[in-house]
Amino acid sequence: MKRNRKVKILATLGPASSDEAMIRKLHEAGADLFRINMSHASHDLMRTLVQRIRNVEAACGRPIGILADLQGPKLRVGKFADTTVELKPGQTFTLDNKEEPGDATRVFLPHPEILESVKPGDRLLIDDGKLHLKAVKCDGKSIVTEVVSGTKISDRKGVSLPDTILATGVLTDKDRADLDAVLAVNDVDWVALSFIQRPEDLAEVRKIAKGRVGLMSKIEKPQAIERIDEIIELSDALMVARGDLGVEMPLERVPGIQKQLIRACRREGKPVVVATQMLESMITAPVPTRAEVSDVATAVFEGADAIMLSAESASGQYPVEAVATMASIAETVEREPHYPGIIYAQRAQPEATGADAISLAARQIAETLRLQAIVCYTSSGNTGLRASRERPEVPIIALSPVIQTARRLSVVWGLHCVVSSEPTDLDEMVNGACRIVVEEGFGKPGDRIIISAGVPLGTPGSTNMLRIAYIGSDGQTGI
Repeated sequence: MKRNRKVKILATLGPASSDEAMIRKLHEAGADLFRINMSHASHDLMRTLVQRIRNVEAACGRPIGILADLQGPKLRVGKFADTTVELKPGQTFTLDNKEEPGDATRVFLPHPEILESVKPGDRLLIDDGKLHLKAVKCDGKSIVTEVVSGTKISDRKGVSLPDTILATGVLTDKDRADLDAVLAVNDVDWVALSFIQRPEDLAEVRKIAKGRVGLMSKIEKPQAIERIDEIIELSDALMVARGDLGVEMPLERVPGIQKQLIRACRREGKPVVVATQMLESMITAPVPTRAEVSDVATAVFEGADAIMLSAESASGQYPVEAVATMASIAETVEREPHYPGIIYAQRAQPEATGADAISLAARQIAETLRLQAIVCYTSSGNTGLRASRERPEVPIIALSPVIQTARRLSVVWGLHCVVSSEPTDLDEMVNGACRIVVEEGFGKPGDRIIISAGVPLGTPGSTNMLRIAYIGSDGQTGI
């Protein structure tokens, strides 16, 4: 299944898209990998969805990535005696540790870590920012606030803390149980971590995962932006989670932060996903708004590795149409005359390593000689990531003997992943590359390709060789 675009599509599964037939339709429409939202999926449902995705993968013959998205800490106020209370700007309102129904003056906050961490002057945003409170007095047991804006608060509304770093990590007891269940399946490729605040938040997950899954940090808090370079360094990928980011920061700053994060990830060669409300109107409508089309196009122009559908594919009325629409937008943008200039203007300088120099040379040679494709042999995935970091004009075919590597690379810009056997010598390597280029529809006899690999063959992390090859008249051998 050959895609006519470089950017990847991540589709969330849910009530509208949980059966195997629908998952296959979404994949055929353009979904390259699937997200399982552990906020809603039980362990049994997660295992069922993973098996259904793997059945579709076997039927379609294409590696498909799976992302399990952990819920993260959900901070909420307690309940009120009358369910909802009315507030006025300027009045005092207290959040405390008393397990009693709230009223117009106070409410129970069942999170001691918040009571201990908030300082005078910190903001507390309730119900996605509809109510804005400012801390005036804090003693570790209660937070006396002033109502800045908003007029009401009701039972169990969420609390956001844009100015506060919590002493606790990002993993809750539920997250730990979900992570154990995901790792036990041994068939999930990525885990997304919600509400990352600092690089230290990755340490516990990294220790538990032990390299069995890639770690994708969801950037949705201002504290993460302040230490983003460190977080990128310790992450395997990033997600620009614009929903909560737009609650905790002024909405007008989100587009600029999106550009900042995409460019930072491209410099470091780390995959970056843009998520939330990309085609929101398609939850209930068969076509998107013009603004949504422009939003998707912006992410593609910026060179994001993947763009994500949430409720559009999980619970919307038109999941297949949403995926097909996103694919069509991406394909059209990548054919625009201005696309190459925009995408290549942000090309990162290679690091001073042999593998990076090889990847740079492969891209330059392929574009100068107008070769048909770049073929890279990659066991660990690093060679594939380096090839993608160059954002070449020609297709990249990533050949790996490790199915887990091919699945994990399904989120990476421009990589067409194929599971292949490890070549035993150079002739087998060249012939195999030529044969796969023809079989996958990227070339024909007489075309030229460039191959990157490591010698000795089969040694991970030893990319040190380039080879230009003609595809023979039989489509099976290289010259």
